Amino acid sequence: MKFVLEVDVDETATAEDSARELGRILRYWAGNLRYYALEPGTGEAVYDSAYREVGRWRFTEA
Repeated sequence: MKFVLEVDVDETATAEDSARELGRILRYWAGNLRYYALEPGTGEAVYDSAYREVGRWRFTEA
C-alpha cells in the first residue's frame, strides 16, 4: 500500500508562507489519519488555512 499526498503550492506566496502552510497541512493530516481506514481507496480533499481545497491524500495499491 502507498500513501499519497498532493498539495498545490501557491506560486504567489513567499517561500516562508508556503513552508508554513505545508507544515500546517502535514501536522493536521498526520494527526487525523488514525480516524481513517488504512486501506486502498481511502482518501479526502486537503484544505489550506483559508478552507480552500488545495489537494488530496489517498491510500493506493503499492
